[in-house]
Amino acid sequence: MKLVILDRDGVINQDSDAYIKSPDEWVPIPGSLEAISRLNHAGFHVVVATNQSGLARGLFDIDCLNAIHEKLHDELGKVGGHIDAIFFCPHGPDDGCECRKPKAGLMHQISGRLDMDLDGVPAIGDSLRDLQAASQIGAKPILVLTGKGKKTKADLKDFADVPVYKDLAAAVDALLASS
Repeated sequence: MKLVILDRDGVINQDSDAYIKSPDEWVPIPGSLEAISRLNHAGFHVVVATNQSGLARGLFDIDCLNAIHEKLHDELGKVGGHIDAIFFCPHGPDDGCECRKPKAGLMHQISGRLDMDLDGVPAIGDSLRDLQAASQIGAKPILVLTGKGKKTKADLKDFADVPVYKDLAAAVDALLASS
């Protein structure tokens, strides 16, 4: 199975330091939905691995998160794409869970659910914690400069060899050219 793992906020949609708390606040980054559709049409399965600490912080509830993801699915469908699954961590940064990136718990969930090794699977994110979670399980971390990506690139030390792209569309162009 060909698989790509995506972070959500800052990769697929605009990020906000105040959190994405409603479907109205969920705005796709230009070209990101079309990029996911191109992955689908090239035979890739696409899953999302996202920290959603706004749940633990009481900024939104699970019904609201589901409505945000329903909007993501609806908007993707309009351009002929789809997300196969969304894995999320509902915990706050101090909860000590294993699923909050930079820990690899979400990656282990994906591996278990899909019954596959994630070694070499592209994992595209905009933050250091995305890169760390991917590398812990052997996935191939890829950085995009949208969201927190520019700041992350400036702080990269241990991940100097990670491919960096302007946005998800450019990262997908490179993946499709090499597959």
